[in-house]
Amino acid sequence: MTSSIQVAPGVTAAGGLSAAEGQIPGVSPLNGSGARAKRYTALAVMLFPLAGFALAVRQLVLGEFAVTDLVLFAVFYFLHMGGITMGFHRYLAHKTFRTSTWFEGLLLICGSMAAQGPIMFWVTTHRRHHLYSDQKGDPHSPNLAGVGLLAKLRGLWHAHMPWMLASDVSGWTFFAPDVLRDRRLFFYHRTYAWWILLGLVLPAAIDGAVSGSWSWHGVWNGLLFGGFARIFLANQAAWCVGSICHMFGGRPFRTDDNSANNWLVAVLTFGEGLQNNHHAFPASYRHSVKWYEPDLSAWMLWTLGKAGIVWDLRSPGPAAIRKLAKQPH
Repeated sequence: MTSSIQVAPGVTAAGGLSAAEGQIPGVSPLNGSGARAKRYTALAVMLFPLAGFALAVRQLVLGEFAVTDLVLFAVFYFLHMGGITMGFHRYLAHKTFRTSTWFEGLLLICGSMAAQGPIMFWVTTHRRHHLYSDQKGDPHSPNLAGVGLLAKLRGLWHAHMPWMLASDVSGWTFFAPDVLRDRRLFFYHRTYAWWILLGLVLPAAIDGAVSGSWSWHGVWNGLLFGGFARIFLANQAAWCVGSICHMFGGRPFRTDDNSANNWLVAVLTFGEGLQNNHHAFPASYRHSVKWYEPDLSAWMLWTLGKAGIVWDLRSPGPAAIRKLAKQPH
């Protein structure tokens, strides 16, 4: 099984403990102030979009919304999910294709609007997940809480959101030295907060302008629907990849973890829910293996490849697929 994970020299992808007993390679504990800062940031990411979603639901129930609000939700959901799946995940974390500077910037700006963390946090967390998938050290496995129904439920809940409150950090030089060395990529890390703000201000401004005479009602609804509610629902779907898709679904390929293909999650996340396929072939730009598997990001990348906007798209050949398949393909 191949992997595009890059770690420090001399460290393999086998996992396990380092020389310091109990120390997980690439993972460091945070001190009191660092742990508190991480916890408060994670809580803000969870709670502010939740509040905005609740207010958006109120607008729907009261009938105080317009078609523009729903269109903005859909458009920014598309940008949000496309930026994460194609930009942060398949481009940055796994290097499955190459592209131009301008399209790279577009992907990373859209991914930053998702408020899932700056690129160094996102890439190091994801590569750590692959290195220790469903083992000690995996930041969001649902399968480490023990046996029994209650333990499974605790694990599922932990893998969905509370894992972000953990008082540890994934090492930058261990998991993402390539991103750390690239000044152009690191620019998007440093300006992360500005892109979140853009993802809130832009739909508010568009809605206010479309509503006529800069309607404050339109600005408010644009902020709720295209901003906070979009962040809440898109991230809930995205976090299902680490929770539900490591417990429920089909497993057509042999992997060293519990990754599974869940089609409902795959539809909502543009293909990310095909986790068993992805863990079998992490260096592939497409998570789908068969043509009918729902993988909107792969279809978009294939189209962009034909247009010359992306290139060097990597995917497994028939022999590699047959080698890991549980049943003949």
